[in-house]
Amino acid sequence: MNAPVEQAVSVISAVKLSYRVKGATLLDEVSLTIRAGENLGVVGPNGSGKSTLIKLLAGILPPACGEVYLQGERLSAFSRRDIAQRMAVVEQQAETGDSISLLEAVELGRTPWLSALAPWRTEDEQIVAQAIADVGLTPLRHRAWHTLSGGERQRAHIARALAQQPRILLLDEPTNHLDIQQQLSILHVVHRLPVTTVIALHDLNQALACDRLAVLDRGRLVALGSPFEVLTPERLKDTFGVLGHWLLDPLDGQRVLRLRPQTS
Repeated sequence: MNAPVEQAVSVISAVKLSYRVKGATLLDEVSLTIRAGENLGVVGPNGSGKSTLIKLLAGILPPACGEVYLQGERLSAFSRRDIAQRMAVVEQQAETGDSISLLEAVELGRTPWLSALAPWRTEDEQIVAQAIADVGLTPLRHRAWHTLSGGERQRAHIARALAQQPRILLLDEPTNHLDIQQQLSILHVVHRLPVTTVIALHDLNQALACDRLAVLDRGRLVALGSPFEVLTPERLKDTFGVLGHWLLDPLDGQRVLRLRPQTS
């Protein structure tokens, strides 16, 4: 069964998507569509369902109810190999063996495209080289994994995802545990990528660079739209428990959020 017409024109869609664990609802009837080429940010307090939504969209978790559609077809109809040829995921706690090099780690991204009938080719080498270049790690391609910094490893995980040549890239808080320079560097890389991206973020000012934001609160989608439409003072207070208003940066005229705790 194909998706409804509204979903069929999108790259990926969620229709009344829910997920439960031991009776607890982590995601509750979330519906949204993601457009080709856009950068959708997913924001919300801790425990709001950001990671769960990313994993459901990627097919890592099966929904309790509802459906995910990939290019108009039910995601559940695709094999894991087919999904990996279309969609790549960078999780918070991505693991890579310390005994391999950065280049070897990124080469693993070609796995969904290899088989006995399609062995490693020069084209695969070129794709891997381009993925490493896209994240600015070409000079480090032969470095041992255990010698890389946290930011370099995270960029390498993104490169491995890019080596899959996905149409969609899903990232679950890729700047988690990184210093501010590394955070800004990785987000700059992500926003320049020629793919559709869905990125879960904690920092609301960093989320302003996204085309649209999906705001989650206790498992429900409470707002969807441009950052300036959805991050209203009322939404900041009700969902995030903070007071906030917009300021203009005198250096470039961009709007930034000024956040402060609620007082009794």
